Amino acid sequence: MLRKYWQNAVSKLIRKTLSDWHKRRVQPALQRAYTKNGEGFYVNAPKRSTTDSRSLLEYISRYMKRGPIALKNLLMYDGEQVMFHYKDKRTNTKETMTMTVEGFIRALIRHIPDKYFKTIRRYGIYSRRLKSLMEKILKSYQKLVKRLLVNVKKALKPKTWSERIFEEFGINPMECTECGESYECLGMSVRKNGYLHIQYAKDEEARRYMGEENRKIEKEEFQTAYQKAEKAAYEAIRFDWDKQGEIYMSRM
Repeated sequence: MLRKYWQNAVSKLIRKTLSDWHKRRVQPALQRAYTKNGEGFYVNAPKRSTTDSRSLLEYISRYMKRGPIALKNLLMYDGEQVMFHYKDKRTNTKETMTMTVEGFIRALIRHIPDKYFKTIRRYGIYSRRLKSLMEKILKSYQKLVKRLLVNVKKALKPKTWSERIFEEFGINPMECTECGESYECLGMSVRKNGYLHIQYAKDEEARRYMGEENRKIEKEEFQTAYQKAEKAAYEAIRFDWDKQGEIYMSRM
C-alpha cells in the first residue's frame, strides 16, 4: 500500500509541476511506468527491525510523544548554530552535523502535520465503514471462544472419586441406597504401615469422630485376627480321635 501511494504521489507531482506541452510528451512514459510497476514504485524503507516487540513499541511511543530528535543528541547551541548527533540510515553509523538555527527549525517543522491531517489511518477491519460490522463479528467470536474454553476446561478438569465410581458402576456412592438422601464427605482415612491415619477432615468434630471410628475398626480387626489365630492354633494341637482311630485300626 505504501508503494502504491508513493506511485500516485510522484505521478501527481510530475503532472502538477510540468506545463501542458511537457505533460503531453511525458504522458506515455508515465503510462509505461504504471504498466511496468503494477505493485507501485519501490520505496526505500528500512529493513525489518530485529528488536523485540516491547522495545519497538517503546520507541514508537517516544516518537509519538516527543519531537523527532532527543535532547541527549543536541551537543551545542551558541545562538546561531546547532550541533547534534544523528544516525545515518544508509551507512547505519552515528554522524555529527552542524546547522544554522533557521535550517534546524526548518528540518524540525517538517514533522509537524498539517491542520486536520490524520496521522493514523484505519484500513481493512479497522476502517470506520466496517466498524459496526466487525464489532458484531468480534462479539460473536468472543462468545464462541469463551464457550470453547469452558468446554476444554471441563474436559481437562480431573474427575472426583465419586464421579469415577458412577461412570464405572452406575452407582452414586454419595447417595443413600435406602432413603435417597445425599451423603456429606466429612473426611477420609488411609491405611499406612498397617494402621488407619486421617488424611482429611472437614473440621475438628469430624476429626474426633473419625479418630474414634478408626480405633473401633482397628479393635474389631485385632479381635478378628486374634480369634483366627487362636482357632488355627487350636486346630494345630487338637487331637483328632477319628484320624487316630483310623490309623490304629489299619495297623491292627
